[in-house]
Amino acid sequence: MTAIPIPEGFGPIFRSSPVLDALGHFYSRGEGATLALGLLVSANHVNSRDRLHGGVIATFADVGMGYLMAFGTQPPRRMVTVSLNVDFIGAAHLGDWVDLAMDVPHIGSRIAMANARLMVGERQVARASAVFSITP
Repeated sequence: MTAIPIPEGFGPIFRSSPVLDALGHFYSRGEGATLALGLLVSANHVNSRDRLHGGVIATFADVGMGYLMAFGTQPPRRMVTVSLNVDFIGAAHLGDWVDLAMDVPHIGSRIAMANARLMVGERQVARASAVFSITP
């Protein structure tokens, strides 16, 4: 495995949780609407074939889209995931850097929607979409 450097400007994820702490190697850059997330695929993230596990892909997409929508508004909003769809397109391998490219097509008064593409360089690994309920 060749060591992949963490891209410039990325540091440990700005807001973690017990599951993200257990998995490790989640990174963020920017804030609000310019938030970018990245994942350095480590031994905690792979299946028996050293490929990024589908459950980690789903977790990364869900966290990224949720953070972008919750912290991309002022004041930040509280949201919970009500629907998450993931399409697995390719594979990421142990040692790869995965970028999460996200967009938010809708934030309403009660629901919000987001899309994400998980990319290793120019190669797409997965795509995801989610619906979130905005909570008081």
